[in-house]
Amino acid sequence: MIDFANIDYLKSGSLKQQSVFKVLTNTKILIKLSEFDALLAGTYPIDIPIENSDLDIICFWENKQAFTERLKQLFENEVSFKIRESTINEAETVIANFSSNGFAFEIFGQNIPVKNQNAYRHMIIEQKILEAKDESFRREIIELKQKGYKTEPAFAVLLGLKNDPYRELLHYKI
Repeated sequence: MIDFANIDYLKSGSLKQQSVFKVLTNTKILIKLSEFDALLAGTYPIDIPIENSDLDIICFWENKQAFTERLKQLFENEVSFKIRESTINEAETVIANFSSNGFAFEIFGQNIPVKNQNAYRHMIIEQKILEAKDESFRREIIELKQKGYKTEPAFAVLLGLKNDPYRELLHYKI
């Protein structure tokens, strides 16, 4: 299993993953957000991005206001910077979006340790599924995503999951 806490795996990955490694290294974004246990999640780590995929950085905050202020301090001058608060799965959430170095970024923070957040849990399960399936499965996921499916619903379609794909994926047995 890949150690997603250390981005070195991206160096020897696909060309897209190698580009992400360079951007993360050059911007030092994970270092800048290290006090919040920042971790790259989503489609790039498991190598199923499409053209408009963003870099999802998940974070754990203990003080929402301090996290929000730090995001503003670090990124408010980036292109298309926006920050908002929401409630996702009954958890207070802060989300910042911006563009930098040719990539769209989404910083997602909750008062939940990153490895307990659904984004991380989904990624781990999706990686295990991809490892258990053949390359054509990966290509089918990417094709569904190109047709407008989000990642979890794309997996649900191919796996035959019938209800809420976000919940069902968390309980999927490989």
